[in-house]
Amino acid sequence: MSEEPILSVTELTKIFGEGVAETVVLKGVDLSMMSSEMSALLGPSGSGKSTLLNILGTLMRASGGSHEMLGVDLMQASEAKRTEFRSKHLGFVFQFHHLLPDLTALENVMMPAASAAGRETRLMRERATELLDAVGLADRRDFRPVAMSGGQRQRVAVARALINNPVLVLADEPTGNLDRQSADQVMDLIRSINQTMATSFLISTHDEHIAAQCPRRIELLDGRIVRS
Repeated sequence: MSEEPILSVTELTKIFGEGVAETVVLKGVDLSMMSSEMSALLGPSGSGKSTLLNILGTLMRASGGSHEMLGVDLMQASEAKRTEFRSKHLGFVFQFHHLLPDLTALENVMMPAASAAGRETRLMRERATELLDAVGLADRRDFRPVAMSGGQRQRVAVARALINNPVLVLADEPTGNLDRQSADQVMDLIRSINQTMATSFLISTHDEHIAAQCPRRIELLDGRIVRS
């Protein structure tokens, strides 16, 4: 029996504006992802990559088509259900780390779980400590972002994305603000997490060097997938 995809979208569309101001950004996207997959999402600026990631991450609702993940119909789900689903099953890494400057590395990693629960717990602290160790920053747990390098801050952001044990991490240009050495270190980390934790990654990038490190290549052009 073949494995079912964790994520499936069919004929997905996204339209901004109305009338003469209407802009069709996604024009019938079909895409599925399996468990433990690591894929690169490529396309020129304006092709719809960030819009697609925002929809897949339930940060934005599609205009039409179907969007299912882990058997949940996310097109029809209420905003409360989508928020709950996002907290439990999805992680996010962005080009800019978006760490809170007044929090330590450990507190930043715990933040999504603590926000969802309304408080910090011992288990959250233990999980965050384990993740910082996994990303090679056990000795930086009490450092604030200003005291860390760009690569270290991005590794903290990766650890934060994993705090709730997501099935899928969506990464939007996660190495775009880093030098080549730091970018390769972050990609080595992502690849290790993908292999050891069976976490799926969809990585949006303009960088062919980064894309070449992903087993699957998905290309978006003018709102349509032209290669997957």
